[in-house]
Amino acid sequence: MSKAFKHVSYLWDTSKASAMAGDEVALLVYRSNLLGADLRLTNYGGGNTSCKAMARDPLTGKETEVMRVKGSGGDLGTMKRNGLAALYVDRLRSLTTVYKGINYEDEMVELFNHCIYDIASKAPSIDTPLHGFLPFKHIDHLHPDAAIAIAASKDGKKITQELFGGAIGWVEWQRPGFDLGLKLKKCLDENPGIRGIMLGSHGLFTWGDTAYQSYVNTLEVVEKCAEYIQQNLGKKKPVFGGAKLDSIQKESRLKQAATLAPTLRGLCSGYSRMVGHFTDDDRVLEFINSKDLERLAPMGTSCPDHFLRTKISPLVLTLTPEEDLLDAKGVRAKLLPQFEAYRKMYVGYYEKHKHPNSPSLRDPNPVVILYPGIGMFTFAKDKQTSRVAAEFYINAINVMKGAEAISTYTSLPRQEAFDIEYWLLEEAKLQRMPKPKALSGKIALITGSAGGIGKAIAKKFIAEGASVVINDNDEDRLTKADTEFKNHFGNDAYASVLLDVMNGEQIKQAFRTSALAFGGVDIIVNCAGISISKSIEEHTEKDWDLLYDILVKGQFLITQSGVEIMRRQNLGGDVINIVSKNALVSGPNNSGYGSAKAAQLHLSRLNAAELGADKIRVNVVNPDAVISDSKIWEGAWAEGRAKAYGIKIEDLPAFYAKRTLLNEVILPEDIANACFALVGGLLNKSTGNVLNVDGGVAMAFVR
Repeated sequence: MSKAFKHVSYLWDTSKASAMAGDEVALLVYRSNLLGADLRLTNYGGGNTSCKAMARDPLTGKETEVMRVKGSGGDLGTMKRNGLAALYVDRLRSLTTVYKGINYEDEMVELFNHCIYDIASKAPSIDTPLHGFLPFKHIDHLHPDAAIAIAASKDGKKITQELFGGAIGWVEWQRPGFDLGLKLKKCLDENPGIRGIMLGSHGLFTWGDTAYQSYVNTLEVVEKCAEYIQQNLGKKKPVFGGAKLDSIQKESRLKQAATLAPTLRGLCSGYSRMVGHFTDDDRVLEFINSKDLERLAPMGTSCPDHFLRTKISPLVLTLTPEEDLLDAKGVRAKLLPQFEAYRKMYVGYYEKHKHPNSPSLRDPNPVVILYPGIGMFTFAKDKQTSRVAAEFYINAINVMKGAEAISTYTSLPRQEAFDIEYWLLEEAKLQRMPKPKALSGKIALITGSAGGIGKAIAKKFIAEGASVVINDNDEDRLTKADTEFKNHFGNDAYASVLLDVMNGEQIKQAFRTSALAFGGVDIIVNCAGISISKSIEEHTEKDWDLLYDILVKGQFLITQSGVEIMRRQNLGGDVINIVSKNALVSGPNNSGYGSAKAAQLHLSRLNAAELGADKIRVNVVNPDAVISDSKIWEGAWAEGRAKAYGIKIEDLPAFYAKRTLLNEVILPEDIANACFALVGGLLNKSTGNVLNVDGGVAMAFVR
């Protein structure tokens, strides 16, 4: 069999596979991971694979045939053994004796539980019978763009027959389930010797006697589909009818996108707060800049996996690429009618196609927003979901492109689409999902978050569901933090950017990063700081300016830029300023630092008074003596404080603890917990407050 592929990736490693010889389940997981690693073969969370092998029945001790198949809600690219469902093959097939017909499809899903071989395995998915009724040892069901392009084209059945000379069967579109599994078996029975089956508007089934044979068969079928499409692209007509407009220059595109994203996010967040994703991928630009955009976009997608993630169709903005977006109110006024029209369309779609037992109407706002000349925005409950929605819509673009090249693209009928989107089994899956965390849907930018207090806050916020922009003015420190966050939280939880709070251009870039990565910002934590402890005669003008520039001016500039975005979103927001007990307590050798901290505290009060009308709350956390992982204690500050108190540097932690009412050492995590208390949902009606986290310093009591 050929190993030379142009349109898919051949990733099979014989040495790795040989080490798994005899373990069909290990080979299934290995094959699945390889297939899931190539987005041209299937989407994140899409498709399923299976194997059938003999295993010992724990009840009878006899050998019995067991099918392992990807469980409900899993992802091929990351699936492990525990992501598989294991079922007795004979029991699964015996369900045909109690099957009452297509109107009773959903009832069969509960009966899968009576076929479970391994009670600790993953719950079986709706696609389980599609694998179970086919006799092959290894089966792949994928959603390759190239195959779906054929499956979703007007002449798909004819093209499949001619392209593969009858070696690939065809089953017309039908919602996945027990009956579709029976139709696959019927197709095979009527066409013995075929190497796969194309599902109309849906995807591809391929198989083999071994894991390797199934893998290569899958690649070869998809490769042939892709090559056929490639040979026909632009042959009969220009791709997507040709270009209607040109994109503006890359840097200008990103600026436009960053400026618009918060407004779009606000408009999409009427039901629940959304997190965004932006891409100006070449495939997206080719589609949104084309003459056929107006015809194809409203049609929606064909593959169920696509529109479950992207909604029935996207919203196409009527803004020009060079539109003046700086007037936030003016832009919002232009966009509001477009959003209202989309919501009206979606409600109409629901009302027209709903059944008496359909789940309630879901959020009618768009998931996919196309801005011709600029790119694509997607909005969902979290970053991963919005990013994956973008990936799925790019898959849908690929399908439309291929289908239009070889025939005419066809989308699913609206009723069929609705029956998938509002399927009771899908609704049950949604209801089983864990409740959102306290900061889910929130976006936070925390200055100085590559270490110390700032890093602890960032970790706490991510753990509570927030998307976070970490930053620092120390590039080496930021690189180390970046690696730590990536390993611990993954790419979707955070973004990182170099930021000096005294640098206006870097401040703009930091908030632009937040807008492009997540759609805007909800929480600003001003944590970046510096400490200089000197007597009045030793204090220099340079020391003074540095303290006030970083602590006071930096806090002002960050807040000013963040508030601009919050107002564009029209969702309110939070500003937390990490100040110090020194803002309230007079101590020795501390005139510059202490007075700057006092200025920070009063600036917070002033901002709270000004921003209340925008539902933007401004609060203060006053730490004291947070030494752990703190950069300011690495330099002269510790020496200065030890000198002021007449003690050794190494005795500072114990000294600070003993002078508190609670006799406690204060850690960065303590400050992080205080910040979370302010934004976690229980204090939404509090602003202008000061929360002391100092172990109890009586002189620092605010009242």
